[in-house]
Amino acid sequence: MAGAAGVAAMTIVEKIEQSLTGRPNSFVPAHTLQRLLGRSQPDRDDIMMNWAMHWGQGIALGPLRAIMAEHGMRGSVASFLFLNARLFNDQALENVTGAGAPPWTWPLDEQRVDLLHKAVYAFVTGYVADRLATGEDRNREHDRAFYDGGDS
Repeated sequence: MAGAAGVAAMTIVEKIEQSLTGRPNSFVPAHTLQRLLGRSQPDRDDIMMNWAMHWGQGIALGPLRAIMAEHGMRGSVASFLFLNARLFNDQALENVTGAGAPPWTWPLDEQRVDLLHKAVYAFVTGYVADRLATGEDRNREHDRAFYDGGDS
């Protein structure tokens, strides 16, 4: 559920950004999925494959953030760590399959846009996962609640 909410938010932000900047859709997700599936034409711009990979990755990674929240890793730091997991997942799949290029070779504006979109995903996924978690919260605010203020 958290991953689906995150990918929905990311998709909305992407579409708003694209309407403002005129940036076209990237078909790297489709090309990555096509290569993973061993398709004969792995670089065909297929919108259904693009959406399957886009939504599939976001939903598939959601449980990782939910596990983090269930085990007390919540809040912005946990979401930042999760952002890195999402970036690693994308880059590993895209570069292992040859569908993408290492991000340090991209133009700076493309790097910024990708980071913005993945941050929206990570923080919305984290927000939802944190709200649904039932495990004990281990953040600093929780620890402070048990501090009695004594100087012993």
